[in-house]
Amino acid sequence: QVQLVESGGGLVQAGGSLRLSCAASGRTFSSSYMGWFRQVPGREREFVAAITWVFGRKDYADSVKGRFTISRDNAKNTMYLQMNSLKPEDTAVYFCAAAAAAAWIQHSTATTYDYWGQGTQVTVSS
Repeated sequence: QVQLVESGGGLVQAGGSLRLSCAASGRTFSSSYMGWFRQVPGREREFVAAITWVFGRKDYADSVKGRFTISRDNAKNTMYLQMNSLKPEDTAVYFCAAAAAAAWIQHSTATTYDYWGQGTQVTVSS
């Protein structure tokens, strides 16, 4: 079993920055790729960004391109999401997720992922 634990959420003013972390632990952690999703009440979970674990290939949702940066530290089994120029519409619960052995083409689909963290709240005030 793999456990994912997010941290780094909070309240920030529009234009500010936050850095989310996702620490993975458990039985010999390995994955094809990991991703960040976000969700607001009444809406489906939305893809934010993903990164392959070995080669660091990245992809972003159009809504966050140029503002968010995904990265990972393989030695620490930790993934990060640096969020800059935050907007009120970025307010959501942010989840990290890991896909054990899925094809990259599926990386923006939530159902692809095998493991999920508990989520961390990000609130951006205007």
